[in-house]
Amino acid sequence: MAAADLFGGRSRRLVGTSWKMNKLRADADAFCTTLVADGAALASRVDLFVVPPFTLIERVAAALGRTGIAVGAQNVHWDDAGAWTGEISAPQAGDAGASFVEIGHSERRANFAETDGTVARKVAAVARNGLGALVCIGDTADEHRAGRSADVLADQVDAALSLAAAADPAAIAFAYEPVWAIGEHGTPADPAFANDMIAGIAARAGARLGREVSVLYGGSVHRDNAAALAAQPDIDGLFIGRSAWDAAGLLAIAHLFADVRDR
Repeated sequence: MAAADLFGGRSRRLVGTSWKMNKLRADADAFCTTLVADGAALASRVDLFVVPPFTLIERVAAALGRTGIAVGAQNVHWDDAGAWTGEISAPQAGDAGASFVEIGHSERRANFAETDGTVARKVAAVARNGLGALVCIGDTADEHRAGRSADVLADQVDAALSLAAAADPAAIAFAYEPVWAIGEHGTPADPAFANDMIAGIAARAGARLGREVSVLYGGSVHRDNAAALAAQPDIDGLFIGRSAWDAAGLLAIAHLFADVRDR
């Protein structure tokens, strides 16, 4: 699925997962087989996406190519080519079969010196190469306790879009992932709080880009809280971690999301 279709405004229902540094070829094959077999019933109700490691993008894209399920990359460099040992460019990610790129995840920011400045450069890079950007932003526990969440998120939106004025706004979406909610020991955000933050992100990004922008929630999403999150009017979708690392988990949460939205 093209990024412009996937991130085509707030009427979309987006549910997907990033595998992070997990899965080998056999694992990916098994996941895709289940997703292809059981995901057809969701095709008209939810837009599914998967973000595998670089080593599996081409394999997953080939397996899912006729399903409408989008495939993304977990990161790219801001240059299109060059002497950047160990890096992957946006053209290379697209050539492997990715239609969008996840940018700015809190793990990248915390462990690999990702900054608002590098996020902006990467957003511009994927945009000029015709890919979509799924920009991850989030507040830390200290910022949350201090009541600064909304201001922090607004600053991150502004920074991410600061170099993307010429980008197709339909190819940019955001994922609100509170740093304090991510990971095995994270605390999921209260659905109403997440909804308020996402409404603010959508308004801020929409004002800068001149159109509606999809905003997902990610951070300890699982089957027990997916329905409550889906019931929030401003949450456009879910970006799921370990609860969707098996295809059955992804499908179960996607069904929950669609069921709530269809009521």
